[in-house]
Amino acid sequence: MRAALLQLNSSDDPLENLGVTRARISDAAAQGAGFVLTPEVTNCLSASRTRQIEVLHLEADDPTLAALREQAAALGIWLLIGSLGLKTDDPDGRFANRSFLIGPDGAIVARYDKMHMFDVQISDSESYRESAGYRPGTRAVVAQTPFAAIGMTICYDLRFAYLYRALAQAGAQVLTVPAAFSPATGAAHWEVLLRARAIETGCYVLAPAQCGTHKSTRGKPRQTYGHSLAVAPWGEVLARAGDGVETVFVDLALSEVEKARGRVPALTHDQRFDGPR
Repeated sequence: MRAALLQLNSSDDPLENLGVTRARISDAAAQGAGFVLTPEVTNCLSASRTRQIEVLHLEADDPTLAALREQAAALGIWLLIGSLGLKTDDPDGRFANRSFLIGPDGAIVARYDKMHMFDVQISDSESYRESAGYRPGTRAVVAQTPFAAIGMTICYDLRFAYLYRALAQAGAQVLTVPAAFSPATGAAHWEVLLRARAIETGCYVLAPAQCGTHKSTRGKPRQTYGHSLAVAPWGEVLARAGDGVETVFVDLALSEVEKARGRVPALTHDQRFDGPR
């Protein structure tokens, strides 16, 4: 299976983003990709809660989801919508950060809500509190496809190795990590964490990312790291994007998953232990 990782520079205008995303998906499919992946918050990257309230929708009414499902069916491809910001019926009004796996018939095969919220103080001038606007998911997801079992994660999940081990032990062969990483943490940790997750699990890791300075009609513009990566089950980087908008391709061979796990079968070597106390 040929996979395409789209690196985008989404704004806070979902309709504008949709046009760009659709064009990039079509181009990737024309270049032979049967599995196309988009980054986190493909539909709207914004730091303004009031702007999000204005432009986000419930899943059933979301125009980006509807259009991309239709496009996947028209092109006959598998599509991972890295995530969409969506309204929910939660009493506190928080949104969901939800990833979708779409089949070549346009059906939603799997959904995953980001579990780990990016609540950090990176520096005196850069802080995030994702949990103020988004509520965390509670369920890990492995989606079955004819070409691979896919463990679905999003961005900050990357720092929680136990999630990836659980996905791999549940059968995942490919791990998806759509992201909107900050430039500071991206430069320091992005590649090493992605490679570690691949090495620990013997999985392919596919991480399409947002990049650059994101156009904003309200609030402070966000900046993201880019550098989308595809990592092999043995840990080597197979494809790497730069700082700007682009698409990178990788050919997946599940025999490489079997080979890596055969050489170091760490997924079968769990030990019970006491403590620490």
